[in-house]
Amino acid sequence: MADWFAQDALRQQLSSQTYAVRQWRNGQFATVDDRLAEEVPIALVYNGVSHAVMLASPRDLEDFALGFSLTEGIVQQKSDVYAIEPQIRNNGIEVHLEIATEQFVELKARRRSMAGRTGCGLCGTESLSQVFRLPEPIDMQRVQQPISVQSVLRAHEEIQALQELQRETGATHACAWADTSGAVGLVREDVGRHNALDKLVGALASQEISGGFVLTTSRASYEMVQKVAMAGFDMLAAISAPTGLAVRIAEANQITLLGFVRQTQLVAYAHADRLVES
Repeated sequence: MADWFAQDALRQQLSSQTYAVRQWRNGQFATVDDRLAEEVPIALVYNGVSHAVMLASPRDLEDFALGFSLTEGIVQQKSDVYAIEPQIRNNGIEVHLEIATEQFVELKARRRSMAGRTGCGLCGTESLSQVFRLPEPIDMQRVQQPISVQSVLRAHEEIQALQELQRETGATHACAWADTSGAVGLVREDVGRHNALDKLVGALASQEISGGFVLTTSRASYEMVQKVAMAGFDMLAAISAPTGLAVRIAEANQITLLGFVRQTQLVAYAHADRLVES
């Protein structure tokens, strides 16, 4: 147990490092300390077989492994994952997952090599049929209660103060879960926006949280919408713009997609009818 806590503390420490830099300010150079976010190779190993290597921030890796497994369709539910164990290596971190036999057999059938880089959405995808992994469209009769514009704006305001790694480094994305009132309950950060979302999805699954909506400090790519849909949520609010493909996927899957969320504004790109003024 002591070794586990030591490794967890080391992973948190590895998330950012201090570097001496030369800064030009007020007409002169000065040597100052700067805190930089780190990218670490993370190998996801299923039942002893390495499946994917991603570059990510080395924190919340249990959440990352579970969220990635769910949003990639490797497992269908949290109970399909029996154990998750991160192991620090000399050249990175391996996260070993023990998953149900049925899911592992399916994984081997479609196994591919996917060497990732920050923000890589299609690395290692072998065919067009592998691009879209979408669940059945959400039954509109089961959609959560409407969300007010003020709730979305409140979540945007709250997330700013909850980004610890971003404050240290200025180089990371965050994804947050907020309840219907806009109160932020969970935040996960990473150098990659997709990784941050996978970490959030894993945390939500671990705590069996549903309802509310997801907020991201990045643009809304098609994969972000896809991951939100796979996780069973029906609203994604982004601080930046969506892509056209993201909007079409949101439309087809009854996902409310918001962009350009700021202090006093937002733009609804898909299923705006779920938003209410107050």
